[in-house]
Amino acid sequence: MKNKFLSGFLSGLAGALIIFTIALTVFVVRPDGKDDNAGLNRINNAEAATKTEDEEYQKKVMQKIKKIETLINHYYLEDVSEEAIADGIYKGILQSLGDPYSTYYTKAEYKSLMESSSGIYCGIGATVTKDVSTGIISIVTPFVTGPAYEVGILPGDIIYKVEGKEVTGFDLTEVVSRIKGKEGTKVEVTIIREGESDPLEFSIPRRVVEVPTISYEMLDGKIGYITITEFDEVTAQQFRDAITELDKQGQKGLIIDIRNNPGGLLNTVSDMLNRMLPKGLIVYTKDKYGNREEKKSDGKEEFNKPLVVLINGRSASASEIFAGAIQDYEKGTIVGTTSFGKGIVQSIIPLQDGTAIKVTVSKYFTPKGQDIHGVGIKPDVTVELKDELKKKVVIKKEEDNQLQKAIEIIKEKIEK
Repeated sequence: MKNKFLSGFLSGLAGALIIFTIALTVFVVRPDGKDDNAGLNRINNAEAATKTEDEEYQKKVMQKIKKIETLINHYYLEDVSEEAIADGIYKGILQSLGDPYSTYYTKAEYKSLMESSSGIYCGIGATVTKDVSTGIISIVTPFVTGPAYEVGILPGDIIYKVEGKEVTGFDLTEVVSRIKGKEGTKVEVTIIREGESDPLEFSIPRRVVEVPTISYEMLDGKIGYITITEFDEVTAQQFRDAITELDKQGQKGLIIDIRNNPGGLLNTVSDMLNRMLPKGLIVYTKDKYGNREEKKSDGKEEFNKPLVVLINGRSASASEIFAGAIQDYEKGTIVGTTSFGKGIVQSIIPLQDGTAIKVTVSKYFTPKGQDIHGVGIKPDVTVELKDELKKKVVIKKEEDNQLQKAIEIIKEKIEK
């Protein structure tokens, strides 16, 4: 470890800590409109005291970090990557918030994140999710055209290790970044699977994957069926194209399936709801200061045919915005099981060196003001998927009891 690197780094960190000290110029005005100099002096004195306390705190933090540096230099057995130490400190700052959705991204992780949101990346072809209470990361759906499916990865498989290193509790984006890589290479993934006594080892080839965020078809009885796997940049236009094509084919009603959809971009889901709702509020957010931002529908493309939306416990975030708005406007029937319950919004803030942070910045609310964080969207009609179907990658439509209930409801609406 090079002391000159850490010395410079620690000096930079001291500068970063100063960011949290906010200097304000305050003018106190009496009811008669004249400056209250005594009041101004009291505020200035209070600010000076606060500044002194902040400087003392920063000094203690820096002293402790330097002490830890000395102990590592003296005792730690292995060589230490300077970059890894720096990244560890940055990650630690975000982890100190106690928020599983706030994190620091290295350059590689941020690049990977941007690729994922675009809908095209080089990886194993599967969606994954993280249980924030346990830190367990598991497979939601392996794409039937992807490498993960081809080697035998199943829904519900727990990702225990990537390249021999345990990943439980790690940030989901960081784990995904480790799984992705150069086309033609392989990634070693250790899986824990229910019913298996020992972990399973998979060597999965990486290749370019275009995320199939939308698929659609016409079911019997002229019932349109659209499946949405994620809300990426490419999804909104794909969704509009699907509805247009199904309308051309004469659809009489529509089922939108967002089961196992972990969410995605707020702007994307808002655009899609603009295609479905009457004029009015789609969703609104509130930050820590009470500032409210609204997404609204112009009502020019309102969908006016029978509609059912399928959800389950892995429908999260943007999926819940979609289902919640449809439910509040009574535009369709929500069928399935209660959704995940992620009603908070994160903002990704790029930094000048190519890294970034993601922080929780606000809560979102449905048009009627529902706060669903930790609660989820409760379906209008509750239907549990049969146990024997939960481990299947591909479920035949005729055996999918949740879908069959949705079809039954649509048919009843069409006949009215």
